[in-house]
Amino acid sequence: MSMPTIKHVRAFTIRGGGADYHDQPGGHWIDDHISTPMSKYPEYRQSRQSFGLNVLGTLVVEIEASDGTVGFSVTTGGDLGCWIVEKHLARFVEGAKVTDIEKIWDQMYNATLFYGRKGIVLNTISGVDLALWDLLAKVRKEPVHALLGGPVRDELTFYATGARPDLAKDMGFIGGKMPLHHGPAEREEGLKKNLDMLADMRSKVGSDFWLMMDCWMSLDVEYATRLATAARNEFGLKWIEEALSPDDYWGYAELRRNVPRGLLVSTGEHEATRWGFRLLLEMECCDIIQPDVGWCGGITELIKISNLADAHGKLVVPHGSSVYSYHFVITRHNSPFAEFLMMAPKADEVVPMFHPQLLDEPVPVNGRMKASALDAPGFGVRLNPDCALHRPFPR
Repeated sequence: MSMPTIKHVRAFTIRGGGADYHDQPGGHWIDDHISTPMSKYPEYRQSRQSFGLNVLGTLVVEIEASDGTVGFSVTTGGDLGCWIVEKHLARFVEGAKVTDIEKIWDQMYNATLFYGRKGIVLNTISGVDLALWDLLAKVRKEPVHALLGGPVRDELTFYATGARPDLAKDMGFIGGKMPLHHGPAEREEGLKKNLDMLADMRSKVGSDFWLMMDCWMSLDVEYATRLATAARNEFGLKWIEEALSPDDYWGYAELRRNVPRGLLVSTGEHEATRWGFRLLLEMECCDIIQPDVGWCGGITELIKISNLADAHGKLVVPHGSSVYSYHFVITRHNSPFAEFLMMAPKADEVVPMFHPQLLDEPVPVNGRMKASALDAPGFGVRLNPDCALHRPFPR
């Protein structure tokens, strides 16, 4: 059959949770004294929202084909992302065939090089790209994973990110990743508190359960090396995640050389495109890369990033992003498990990651998810009509 063309692209914002999951009410674990690059300033230490982590809001990209089919995606980007979609990227999308995903990506990326390359522009390109994959899969009446080659396993296996790995173990997850609470500015007392928290959690989960630490770009090489060494040797830490600034490739290479044998170094949540990940891989910066498909360039770019990692013998464990990651992970041998972000305020129950924005979002059961849970057309989710969309730059 002849493929429809793209009739219109629209960009909306939503406030509160969902894709911008840092935009949560007070009392949520995700905003409770987590070590950040801003922790050197005491006034910005307690809450990540205090320095503006929640300012962007959600970006919803909706793409309508000439046959009436609509694909959509959610990521972070807010009003800035809407402006980029409506005022710049729309010209490369509208009028194209729904199959022209590779060409559209290349045009969007090259046309924004003079002000993009990473950050908000790549978030926005990612949102358009994910909506294009959702649209094409719906036109073909297939799940996105079928367009990517199909599942290589019958189910997904998950580790949980949240404040309570002990509860995650009871829920059937294979491991638990905790946020680091104290950075270098809190000196020896803070380091001791970090290790005490790890010791307490190890005593609760036993010796065989994976424990990991998410350092959210907040450490230096010296502090990260000391933390990693003690955490591995004393408490069996499985990996240390995003310990340094994402621009410090040289520091990551040094850290990986310094950590104890058996401890994995992971990073990449705030990296973008194959070129950024090429540096991480060729400089031997890490053992696991963790691109976020809503920020790194979308599915189109994640394919290239994953292939690079596979050639270097590295694992790809995408950061968060719910169904947008699941459809990819289940098609790749070098993505043996997936992350589930515990979005319950106390990390004490399994709830959909992008609630309230998405409907029909599947969640793990006993730390697992059957491939059949992803078999609806597209990414298999719907926008919640109760979430008010705002289109700041209508055309």
